[in-house]
Amino acid sequence: MEGHGKDRMAPLLEIEGLCKSFGGVAALKGAALSLVPGEVHALVGENGAGKSTMIKVLAGILRADSGTIRMAGKTVEIGSGAEAARLGLSFIHQELNLVPWFGVAENLYLGKTYPHNSLGLIDRRALESGAQRALNELGVSLPLDCPAARLSHGQRSMAAIARAFTGEASLYVMDEPTASLTDEEIEALFAVIARLKARGKTILYVSHRLDEIFSICDRVTVMRDGLTVAAMAVADTDPASLIRHMIGRSLEEAFPPALAAPGEEMLRVEGLERGRGKPISFSLRAGEILGVAGLGGAGRSSLLRALGGAERARGGSMTLKGKPYAPRKPRDAIKAGVVLVPEERRAQGLVLGRAIHENIALPNLAGLSALGIFVRRRLEAARASEAATGVRLKASSLAQKAGQLSGGNQQKVVFAKWLLGKPRVLLLDEPSRGVDVGARFEIYRIVRELAAGGAGVILASSDLTEILGLSDRILVLREGRLEACLEARGQSQESILRHCYGEGRESHEE
Repeated sequence: MEGHGKDRMAPLLEIEGLCKSFGGVAALKGAALSLVPGEVHALVGENGAGKSTMIKVLAGILRADSGTIRMAGKTVEIGSGAEAARLGLSFIHQELNLVPWFGVAENLYLGKTYPHNSLGLIDRRALESGAQRALNELGVSLPLDCPAARLSHGQRSMAAIARAFTGEASLYVMDEPTASLTDEEIEALFAVIARLKARGKTILYVSHRLDEIFSICDRVTVMRDGLTVAAMAVADTDPASLIRHMIGRSLEEAFPPALAAPGEEMLRVEGLERGRGKPISFSLRAGEILGVAGLGGAGRSSLLRALGGAERARGGSMTLKGKPYAPRKPRDAIKAGVVLVPEERRAQGLVLGRAIHENIALPNLAGLSALGIFVRRRLEAARASEAATGVRLKASSLAQKAGQLSGGNQQKVVFAKWLLGKPRVLLLDEPSRGVDVGARFEIYRIVRELAAGGAGVILASSDLTEILGLSDRILVLREGRLEACLEARGQSQESILRHCYGEGRESHEE
C-alpha cells in the first residue's frame, strides 16, 4: 500500500486486516483504514471494491470475519447500531431508509432512542426540538410533522442527512451524501462539514465525484477488490492517479472518442411550454449528443420528462423524423422510439425484486411474445443475453435480481432494456450518478456507440465535465428558459457556468 506512513496525531479510528466473505466470495480481504481527529478523509474505489461492506461493519450491520477495529487506541467490537452510536459514530447511508408515513421529526430519530418524559411516553416537544436543531445544523427548513412520502426526493435526502446530527458524535460517516442534492444543498452540506471539522470532528467521506474529493477532503484512502491499495494526502495526488489506483490501470482518456459525425435532423422542438419559464425551441440530429446543463431547479429533468411523455407539455409542437410527435404518456414515446433513462433508476427504471432478464425484457414483450400473450422464454433469454453482453454487464447470472447489483451495473441493465428496441432518441437524466469511474467509462462507451448507430441522444447532467466530454452541442437552461445553445468545442466549465448564472451572451438556434 502506498503512502501509508505514521500520522503525527494519534488516530481516532484504526482498522487493520478486516476480512468479510459472503457465501465464499470475499468482499474484504484484509482492508485497512486510519482516521485522525479533525480531518475530512475520503474513501474511494469502484463499486464492489469493499467500501460499503467496511461501512456496514463500522455501523454494526455486519460482523467482520476477522480483523481489528480500534477507537482512540482501544480495540472495540461493534455488534449493533446502538453500539456504534455509543462509540461516537454517526452515519449518512446512501439508501435513505425513511419510513414514508412517519413525520420528519420521527424519521430523524430512527435507530436512536426517542426522548421520553417522566411517564415513559415520547416527549413530543423534546423530539421536535432535537429534530429542529439537526435541521438548523444543516441549514434547511422542513415541516416537522410532514410524512416523508410527501417530501420531494431532495427533501427526503436532506432529512436523511439531518438524522446524523440529532446526537453528538466524534466520527461522521457519509456515504454518497450528495448523490441526489441540488447545487445549493451541496453547498449547505459542505458548510456543515467545514463546521464539524473546525470543532475537531472527523468525517469519512465516500463519493464517486472526484471534484468533491479534491474540494473538501484532506486525505484519501483507495480500495480495490476488497483491499486497501493506497492512502495519501489529497494535496499529493491528482484525479488521474486516483483513477489508476481505483481501476488498476491507466485511463488514457476520460471519455471515449466520437465515432461518427451527426447526420440529418431527428427531432425538432418548437415553442415547448412546460408550465414555467419561456417556451423552448431546439433541434437534435441523428448521431448527435446534445447536452443539457443548468443549475439545480433549472428544468433539466422536466424537459426530458416532457420529451419522453412523462409530463404533459402545455404548448408548442414537436416533429420526429419530420412527422408530428406529441406523446401523451411514456408508452406513446416508447412506441415512437423515444426512451427515457430516468434520474432515479432504482425507483423509476428498474423492478428491483425481479431478475435481470425480466427487467431487460419488460419494455420489449411485444416482440418476445407469441400471439401477444405467451412470452417466448428462449427468445427472451437469448435477447437479454445479447443486450447484457452489449453493455458488458457484470452479474452472477441473468437470473440475479436487479436490486442485488452495484449502481453501475443497475444502470447498465436500464441501458440494456432499451438497446433491444433500437431507440431513435435516447433521453439520459444524470446517467452516471452514483456510478464509479470504471462503470462510468463503460456507460460513456455505450452512449457513443448508440450515437454512432444513428440514435440522437439528449444528456442532462449536473456534471459539467461529463457534459463537455460527451456533447456535440450544449443547451444551457436557467430558471426554466433556454439561456444559450452552444457548440461544445471550445467551451469550458467556467463559460458554461456564466450562462447558468445568466452572465453569458445568449446564443440560440435559428
